[in-house]
Amino acid sequence: MTARRGHGKAVTVRARRGFLAGIAGVALAPLIGGCDSGGDTASRVSTLAWALRQGKLRIGYANEAPYAYYDTAARRVTGEAPEIARTVLGDLGIREIEGVLAEFGALIPGLKARRFDIIAAGMYVLPERCREIAFSNPTYRVREAFIVAPGNPKALHSYADVVRRADARLAVVAGAVQRSYARRNGVPDERVIVFPDAVSAMEGVVAGRADAYAATSLTINDLLARGTGKVERAVPFADPQINGAVVQGYGAFGFRKTDADLVEAFNGGLARLIGTPRHLDLVRPFGFTENEFPGEITAAALCRV
Repeated sequence: MTARRGHGKAVTVRARRGFLAGIAGVALAPLIGGCDSGGDTASRVSTLAWALRQGKLRIGYANEAPYAYYDTAARRVTGEAPEIARTVLGDLGIREIEGVLAEFGALIPGLKARRFDIIAAGMYVLPERCREIAFSNPTYRVREAFIVAPGNPKALHSYADVVRRADARLAVVAGAVQRSYARRNGVPDERVIVFPDAVSAMEGVVAGRADAYAATSLTINDLLARGTGKVERAVPFADPQINGAVVQGYGAFGFRKTDADLVEAFNGGLARLIGTPRHLDLVRPFGFTENEFPGEITAAALCRV
């Protein structure tokens, strides 16, 4: 047992579980409530059992680079989360993933409604989300940033600056954690503008509908790499704080709570992958480095924070 810190609190970390022993026997045990993961089988078996039988699973994503997005040139869903999912599920014998696009705020409802089987969108593990769905152990950690108009005319370098500037409006994406950060740091609701996705939020800043767009630093990096020249990063930037602690976000995969065997199998694969050279090779093309590796913190610890 080792102690680590997440969101400024000491948390106890248990060793990650290894690859499922006797996975086929566990997977084929029927659930009492039943599950029709693929929509084309009448057998009441777990999602994992169905996926092992069919060789495929559906992932929900929200088209936010670098976490998950559709690459029109390659004609496939890619990004940090889909590539890790392909690797982990492929090692389990599930060779095909089908991407299902949804707005970020619709991912948890879509998962619970069985539109797809895993959320693969770089979603932060948060206690309020843990009450609705299960999470894998995290695959990355990242800090925050703002996009602003050139020259940052309202001098917005933190959530506190947005609070102090009575005419400042902050853009966030529907369902994203930045909405909670804004509220908990005192930004009035009427000065928060909600957009369906990252690109439209950035365009809201360009059009003057908002004065800053709050997102993860990696999302901001990707948007700025598009080279529009119409926005810039707010530098310097002070990360938001909650209960006196600087926020760090930990992203992971989301699952239905009834799919405990799938979560366990997926975590076993992650334990063999995260932090290895193979992992770095997978995520480096999307701007991730060793600095974004999550360390030893677990979903269970983050759900308690």
